[in-house]
Amino acid sequence: RTYEEECSYIENRDPTSYTIKRGFVPNMRVPGIFYVNKFLAGLTFEELKQHSERGRSGGFLPAVKQIANVASLPGIVGNSIALPDVHSGYGFAIGNVAAFDVNDPKAIVSPGGVGFDINCGVRLVRTNLTEAEVQPLKEEVAQALFDHIPVGVGGKGIIPVDAKTLDTALEMGIDWCVREGYAWIEDKERCEENGRMLNADPSKVSQRAKKRGLPQMGTLGAGNHYAEIQVVDEIFDAFAAKKMGIDKIGQVVIMIHSGSRGLGHQVATDALVEMEKAMA
Repeated sequence: RTYEEECSYIENRDPTSYTIKRGFVPNMRVPGIFYVNKFLAGLTFEELKQHSERGRSGGFLPAVKQIANVASLPGIVGNSIALPDVHSGYGFAIGNVAAFDVNDPKAIVSPGGVGFDINCGVRLVRTNLTEAEVQPLKEEVAQALFDHIPVGVGGKGIIPVDAKTLDTALEMGIDWCVREGYAWIEDKERCEENGRMLNADPSKVSQRAKKRGLPQMGTLGAGNHYAEIQVVDEIFDAFAAKKMGIDKIGQVVIMIHSGSRGLGHQVATDALVEMEKAMA
């Protein structure tokens, strides 16, 4: 299909969301929905345009195609949804989420739909600072981040842990972080399952995964992981923003996208090996 024909299956619902109608790819069971602003929409559609022009040969599938492919998977419930960080990935699009009916015997189970980063996390930390206060110190703040936060492939952690401590952290989750002074008690309220899965069993994590993760506690990660000083330049929903402590334009916040490092990557690798054995 031409780019124009492809676009006929994508409907602009409102200023920040689009629906991918069934038929965009074969066997779609539910529609797809992706949430983007005007700028991100341009990038998303440009990705589709380039894919159409090169005749589907080479490169990654565009994100909208991947969202639609997820909508074709057995057992999917509701919609295949992509959040504003959506871009082309490996199977699912990055930022693509979907729920599957566990009571459907044909529903899929995958430990690696999006990728290998099991338990990567994104958090926005608000501050009471303003851009005017931070701007004169921008260089010093950036240097302090580099000095105090280990990053990159092979980065070594700043939190000393032994094997027993790592097991405790895996079992206790955020409760361990709170106990050791690395998190606020209020963080629990804003984490899935209050930051701790009560049935967590560290013995199910392979020794290789633990060995890879042991020296990396307290590191940020490589690739697309970051700690970024940001400024609020627009508030779309004043009520929701106020609930998050964001109440004015120019307020400084810190966004952190942390990686699960070697431990998380190995957990995913181990799970995929088990899945392949089960499917053989």
